[in-house]
Amino acid sequence: MTSARPGPLAARLRVPSGPLFFPVTPFAADGSVDVDAFRRHVRGGVEAGAAAVFACCGTGEFHALTPEEFQRCVAAAVEVTGGRVPVVAGAGYGTALAVRHARLAEDAGADGLLALPPYLVAAPQRGLLRHYRELAAATRLDVVVYQRDNAVFTPDTVVELARTDGVIGFKDGLGDLDLMQRVVSAVRAEGPGDFLYFNGLPTAELTALAYRGIGVTLYSSAVFCFAPDLALAFHRALNSGDDTTVHRLLDGFYRPFADLRDQGRGYAVSLVKAGVRLGGLDVGGVRPPLAEPADDHLKRLAELVERGRALLGTAP
Repeated sequence: MTSARPGPLAARLRVPSGPLFFPVTPFAADGSVDVDAFRRHVRGGVEAGAAAVFACCGTGEFHALTPEEFQRCVAAAVEVTGGRVPVVAGAGYGTALAVRHARLAEDAGADGLLALPPYLVAAPQRGLLRHYRELAAATRLDVVVYQRDNAVFTPDTVVELARTDGVIGFKDGLGDLDLMQRVVSAVRAEGPGDFLYFNGLPTAELTALAYRGIGVTLYSSAVFCFAPDLALAFHRALNSGDDTTVHRLLDGFYRPFADLRDQGRGYAVSLVKAGVRLGGLDVGGVRPPLAEPADDHLKRLAELVERGRALLGTAP
C-alpha cells in the first residue's frame, strides 16, 4: 500500500463551510423508500448550508436498506446536490457486501465512502485492517473509516490505515478521548500529515470543544437534519471563537437534547427522524427493529427546538 494522498473529497472536507449533513431516509406509508421526499430533504439541507451530504449512513438507516434502495438514494443525492457539495455514501457489513455497496455508490456518482463497522463479529486488528484495505481498493472513491462498536482500532492500526491508498480520514464514534489523542499523535509522528479526523458521536456538538482540543475539528451534525438553523449557529460560533454562543447552545439546547436522546434505544435515529417530521417534511417512520419515540418525548423535542431558537432570538 502507498501513502494516501488527499483527493478532491479530502480537499473539500478539510475546512467545511457548514455542518456535515447526514440525512434521514424517508419511507412512504406502504414502507417503500420515498425518493421524492429524500430529494426534498437533501435539497433543503444543501440550501440551508450543508458542506457535505453523507447519504445512507447511520442516521439514514443504512442497515435497513436493500442494495437497490441504497443506490437509488445515493443517486438521488448526487442529482440534487449537482456537485455543489460532495456526497459520501455508507458502506458496511462484511467485506463482500461492503465492496458491493461501494461499487453501487461509485456507479451512482458518489464522491466518497463512510466505511461503517463490519457486521456483528469482533475481529483482530489485522482482520480489520485487511477489511478496510480491500474496501479501499475496490473503487476509486476516497474512504473515511468509522470507529465505533465492534470496530475499535489501536493507534498503530490507524497509522496503517492512514498509509493506505484511498483512505483519507478517520471518524470516531467511540468517545475515548485518551485513545483519540494517541491516534492523532501516532499518525502525526508516523503517517501522512494531511489525514482527516471527524467527531462522529451521536450529538457531536456536545463534545466539539473537547475534540477540538486534540485537533479534531470536523464533526457530523444530526441536529442539522431537523434544526439546521441551530446547527449552523453553533458551527459558526465554534469556528469563530464565539464561546458565549457555544456555551449558551450547549447548556440550553444540546445537553438537554442529548439527555432526551438517551431516554430510548435507537433515538439517535428515530428521534432525529421525528424531528424532521416536526419540521414539516413527512419522512415517515423508522423501519424495524427501530421503534418510534414516545409521545411525551416528541413533545419535549418540539419544546427544545423552540427553546434553542429562543436562545438565538429567532423563535417565532
